[in-house]
Amino acid sequence: MMTCSSVSPSYNIKRGRRLRERIIEVGLFLAALSSVAITVGIVGILLYESIQFFEDVSIIDFLTDTQWTVLFANPRYGIMPLVTGTLVTSIVALLVALPLGTTIAIYLSEYANHRVREAIKPLLELLSAVPTVVFGYFALLFVTPLLQKILPDLAGFNMLSPGIVIGFMIIPYVSSLSEDAIKAVPVHIREGSYAMGATRLQTALRVLVPSAFSGIASAYVLGFSRAIGETMIVAIAAGQQPNLTLNPMEPAATITTYIVQVSLGDLPHGSIGYQSIFAAGLTLMFMTLAFNIAGYLLRKRFREIY
Repeated sequence: MMTCSSVSPSYNIKRGRRLRERIIEVGLFLAALSSVAITVGIVGILLYESIQFFEDVSIIDFLTDTQWTVLFANPRYGIMPLVTGTLVTSIVALLVALPLGTTIAIYLSEYANHRVREAIKPLLELLSAVPTVVFGYFALLFVTPLLQKILPDLAGFNMLSPGIVIGFMIIPYVSSLSEDAIKAVPVHIREGSYAMGATRLQTALRVLVPSAFSGIASAYVLGFSRAIGETMIVAIAAGQQPNLTLNPMEPAATITTYIVQVSLGDLPHGSIGYQSIFAAGLTLMFMTLAFNIAGYLLRKRFREIY
């Protein structure tokens, strides 16, 4: 018969291991719960302040009025000028980032050797490390004058220049995630394409990209979310003037620009002007949510096809 002293060390070791695993499990659960709690808190604050805002401003006027002059003597609360400014700069950024980011991802995953890949990827990551205020002055003082040589009618403040710079800024997000998605495609799919006589380019464009499109779509959604939430670049280079236009050559303001503009002002807490930043933030949240839902449905559809 085994004595208690003979089994005690082994039992204590197992008990200590279970206790450590339990502590780690609880810690991971609390970390996940904290992210959910923070999100709920943000949404709760936006809703609480926005409800008070909409008690004084009609939601119909908020969504349909074409002027946003909250800081004027006779304020108007139409969010559409800020929405169009946000969408135009984000679309310009996507037109730059998506083709370039996807092309870079295909090159790094299918063409570049190990040495080239290890040299290019850190350079791309450096774009993410550059402060956005630096990108803003780069757009204002370099990109805009350069574009004015090509487009003489381009205003000093415009949406085209910051949109292009935002596009270059989000290239690392698109290229990195897209490359990971392409690399995750099973090897036998590549081999099957080559066995059918396809070239490397045909395999990449007609086989790998469609097969990895659910992951690539996630990269696109992340890139759009990063572009739509950018603040400093558009605040510096776009003009901060609410303007209902779809012409990227004109100045405009975005939702994030307005939030920064009012947050740095002297509006008293609880005033309708102060509450308007929460209504604008709620609008931005719904825009991002709608795009993420569309991206999820798109990923789900392509995952079912391929």
